Amino acid sequence: MTEYDYEALLKKAKCNLPEHVSDGERFQMPEPDLFIEGKTTVFRNFGEYADAFRREPEAILAYLLRELGTAGNLDGKRAVFKSRLVNEQVKSRLKAYFNTFVVCSECGKPDSRLVKDGRVLILECEACGAHRPVKVPRVITEVGPALVIGNTYEVLIQDLGRKGDGIAKIDKYAIFVPGTTKGTVVKIKIDNISGSVAFGHVVTE
Repeated sequence: MTEYDYEALLKKAKCNLPEHVSDGERFQMPEPDLFIEGKTTVFRNFGEYADAFRREPEAILAYLLRELGTAGNLDGKRAVFKSRLVNEQVKSRLKAYFNTFVVCSECGKPDSRLVKDGRVLILECEACGAHRPVKVPRVITEVGPALVIGNTYEVLIQDLGRKGDGIAKIDKYAIFVPGTTKGTVVKIKIDNISGSVAFGHVVTE
């Protein structure tokens, strides 16, 4: 009976594995870690997205600046935006970037790379071998309703209305929130939406 060195066989098998192996689980996007500093917004864990997406930080930042309509720059692993932003604004754009430039439409995994074929940008999946041209929608940020009645959002109170109610903004919506003060970040629940005006109240966890 032939005897095998189990440890040696295991080591050999590990050496033959590819460097990147997907665990098969659904990709979980990190939560943006933002804080307001004067008139700027600092995206503290921006580097986590570049690592998770396996894309150049400069490419992701350029996309965000264009979609958010603001200026900004990289600061090490952080990104700094020259305007006040809230999590929902940044998260929706990151989700749109992921759906367009990262995830495979065939197997749903993020194990992909971008290659140029002439003037066409191709997304090649390293997990299943599929490839597709990258098509950027004319309005790429429309990944769903920006505001939904009954949902909760973290917002920055940017101004005060005539009656003293705080006013926050998410995309095209001006949200009136009673009992809040300018410059504070609060979690609110949306009670009503009328056109581009919404009304909400502060919720506590």
